[in-house]
Amino acid sequence: MVQKFVRARVGFLAAAALAGGVSAAVFLAAAELVALVSAPESSPILAVGSFVIDVVPQPLKELAIATFGEYDKIALLAGLALAVLVASAAAGVLQYLAPPAGVAALVIAGGLSLAAAVTRPDATALAALPPIGGAAAGCLVLWLLVGRLRRWAASSAAAASDLAEGARGGERSPVEQPTVHDKGAAAVVDRRLFLRATALAASSAVLIGVGARALINATSSSIAAVRTALRLPAPRATVAVPAGAEFDIPGLSPLFTPNTEFYRVDTALTVPSVDPAQWRLVIDGMVRQRVELTFQDLVDRGLREYAITLTCVSNEVGGELVGNAMWLGVPVRDVLRLAVPDAGADMVLSRSVDGFTAGTPLEPLTDDGLDAILAVGMNGEPLPLEHGFPVRMVVPGLYGYVSATKWLTELKVTTFAADEAYWTPRGYSARAPIKFSSRIDTPRSGTRIPAGRTAIAGVAWAQTVGIERVEVSIDDGAWQSATVSTPISDDTWVQWHLEWDATPGAHFVAVRAVNRKGERQTDQRAPIAPDGSTGWQRTLIQVS
Repeated sequence: MVQKFVRARVGFLAAAALAGGVSAAVFLAAAELVALVSAPESSPILAVGSFVIDVVPQPLKELAIATFGEYDKIALLAGLALAVLVASAAAGVLQYLAPPAGVAALVIAGGLSLAAAVTRPDATALAALPPIGGAAAGCLVLWLLVGRLRRWAASSAAAASDLAEGARGGERSPVEQPTVHDKGAAAVVDRRLFLRATALAASSAVLIGVGARALINATSSSIAAVRTALRLPAPRATVAVPAGAEFDIPGLSPLFTPNTEFYRVDTALTVPSVDPAQWRLVIDGMVRQRVELTFQDLVDRGLREYAITLTCVSNEVGGELVGNAMWLGVPVRDVLRLAVPDAGADMVLSRSVDGFTAGTPLEPLTDDGLDAILAVGMNGEPLPLEHGFPVRMVVPGLYGYVSATKWLTELKVTTFAADEAYWTPRGYSARAPIKFSSRIDTPRSGTRIPAGRTAIAGVAWAQTVGIERVEVSIDDGAWQSATVSTPISDDTWVQWHLEWDATPGAHFVAVRAVNRKGERQTDQRAPIAPDGSTGWQRTLIQVS
């Protein structure tokens, strides 16, 4: 009898946890439905996810990027979903054991998602509606489901008590037998009502939530169609790729990184959908004249090609958060001249449509000898959505977090003393020139190669300065000069290779670069924060 009681108790607690999970699903589904007609960016899971990105400590951010790479946002959403599942199950159990504690917990969750939604930099006046609507629906469903569960538990307990009493007292009289039967039947009915209500709420949450999110995502699909149909004018000037700029070596990174393989690191949980027809760029702040440009205004200024390598500050020594592309755009300096920056300004705070900001020194943006651009095209096509469509910044020689704002919407001319960009208060330097570096692409560490003649090859970069030579050391031996490709410009990476007669065994290979100023790449290891990693890549190659 005790075992049956314990099993029943555990079963009802499990059912309460299920009710909590279903209520959370209703919360999210209702919020998605409200967001569909009010503020798509204020979906609770996205708002809370964006809040987590904003407040996560710098070491955890770097760990996420290093561990998950471009899938870091998917990992974050999966982690949030797991946390919601656990918390909602706990809320269901609380509501069952001590009502209305579970509903109160759901109200608190709604309040937290509300705070996350309304404090987003891109929050609108309607940002509060999705979390409020979702919390109201979730609380109501939790109250009803757990109420039905408690009635089922009560009727089951009454029926079990009568059966136990009958077992102790022998046979009941004919008058008493229907009472036991009725209580058992009532328990069966209450169980069916709870399960049906739970199934109805769960299926409705799935249909409504998935449907609403699909309709919200349809906006992105429509913008993708706009991008596909967009025809950019031919550039007024093109980049000549010299002979010898690219080696044909298996495993070596191509001279131009394909758009689908180009690294992506940003703070956007969902890719912003920006219609070029509605896009506006505002230039204001410390300027003589406020300027507002449309996409057509920008394109009409005349597009030019620019070959530029981008590097993320999160790139570890030997990492892959670097890529080279052929960009199509207009110089930032030409746009800033329209506004006439004040003499006292020293920084431009660029802003994305999702609220992200980057602080770029004014000098490289106005330097006639440096091609800082507003890019609209990438490798022969309009910018991909995830890389900033319709307009982004690309600035040679500066890490992306201080220069390469995607989905650009504002350039505020200001000073470093007056304004801080997104990553500065989070442990990164306000100014971040790229540290030149080199990388081994092939043979890759951990792979086994046959003995004999083989090519050690990779890439090296020193934006705005250029690479003079690349040197390779095998098993801590003398440094040997590698063959370096003909550079397109000082703003792009170069390829390099060294022919090696590989002998069986384990070998350590190190690489370092020398830039055109005669500076040798430092061997001193430095972490990513606050302004980029340093050191030589040293990799283990197994030869059979």
